[in-house]
Amino acid sequence: MGDKMTINEIYSDGMAVSSSEEPSHTYSERARRNLWLHMSRMGSYSETNEVPVMVRGEGVHVFDANGKKYFDGISGLYTNMLGHGRPEFAEAAANSVKEMTFFPVWTYAHPKAIELAEKLASLAPGDLNRVFFTTGGGEANESAWKLARQYHRLRGDTNRYKVISRDVAYHGTTLGALTITSLESYRKPFEPLVPGAVKVPAVNFYRATEHADDFEAYGLWSAQQIEEAILREGAETIAAVFLEPVQNAGGCFAPPQSYFKEVRRICDKYGVLLVTDEVICAFGRIGTWFGGQKYDYVPDIITCAKGITAGYAPMGAMIVSDRIAEIFQHDDTSFIHGFTWAGHPLSAAMALTSIGIIERENVLGNVQANEEYFRESLSALKDIPIVGDVRGAGYFWGVELVKDQETKETWQGEEAERLLRGFISPEMFRRGLICRSDDRGDPVVQLAPPLISTRADIDWMVGTLREVFTGATKLL
Repeated sequence: MGDKMTINEIYSDGMAVSSSEEPSHTYSERARRNLWLHMSRMGSYSETNEVPVMVRGEGVHVFDANGKKYFDGISGLYTNMLGHGRPEFAEAAANSVKEMTFFPVWTYAHPKAIELAEKLASLAPGDLNRVFFTTGGGEANESAWKLARQYHRLRGDTNRYKVISRDVAYHGTTLGALTITSLESYRKPFEPLVPGAVKVPAVNFYRATEHADDFEAYGLWSAQQIEEAILREGAETIAAVFLEPVQNAGGCFAPPQSYFKEVRRICDKYGVLLVTDEVICAFGRIGTWFGGQKYDYVPDIITCAKGITAGYAPMGAMIVSDRIAEIFQHDDTSFIHGFTWAGHPLSAAMALTSIGIIERENVLGNVQANEEYFRESLSALKDIPIVGDVRGAGYFWGVELVKDQETKETWQGEEAERLLRGFISPEMFRRGLICRSDDRGDPVVQLAPPLISTRADIDWMVGTLREVFTGATKLL
């Protein structure tokens, strides 16, 4: 990598004037009193530990109520693909509201939903030409499982209701999507869940016990675990397999090229639908519009959200192959499912604007050009004793932390809590880097910056991680 400027030389000390005149502690008090934060330990916030309040964004940065600047290293939960404050979105939103505030896509259609459906069909691989809109990713996955079950039922396969997904995977929090999710701490409070969840191993080559010296052979073995699960459960009971192109939970598990081709073959052999959950990966996160274009496969259904609007409005979608959709196009048959706000005109306008910017500015090309640089920069951190593995694709990377590099011994329980929540997360935040410390599996720090990020941005993020990880080794 060569000599680099220090962090403070690349960026300022992180201070800027806030657009809000309200003191941060007042915001925090109000948030504690009335705002229920998602996936958060509400009891951890107090007068001395304030709720972080972000008041504005500019490009790849956000600013809190104290005026401090942060690099948005997780893209607002993998969503702010194009940065904050783009005037094109404001103009498109204003025009949309002037034309029509809202009309549902229940029975009716409107021009923006039609235009966006056409555009998504043109970008998706193969014959995925039918678009069913939702308002988010969990809803898209819920929709896909329901569609798979009704599809099989309409064809006379009334016993096909089960769904196969991978260990540690996250697919949403509605009861159906939570059933597909494999994180026990998320599932346990809500059991019993929907019947039919079947789990197979995640594609975690770092901790492989089979074919640990051959990535492609490991990919084939991993795919064959799906076939074994189908045979074990009975092929006549399996409706669908749900897989992310690069698995988020557990820390950016990227498969070898052999994996999805073999999964596609297996699903075809047993009449099982292949659903790829691309809520995070679609729209350039891994350098292509969709995962099938990176890993050379065509699924039956794609679920997507997050980056579809670059975070400028809520929206999700289920993109379905003509073959699956065909059975719903006759007589009085309907997919008995829907969401009021799905396909909202304003959200559709935001999605079209986002896709247009990605095309005009060659944003996918930026990700592709910097992918290996990102990988190499993060891999250089392995000279720090607690850095075990670096994995991912595009602008979606995980750094797994270990107690011992040689044995790969992991951090568990109170030790992991002390490492991630006790030091690494607050120290990164103090230094102005927002990313994700994830303990849903072995401890991992994830980076998923806006897709417009430059090599200088990568250098700053990696440099910050180096300082924080080095500091962590001195405390352990």
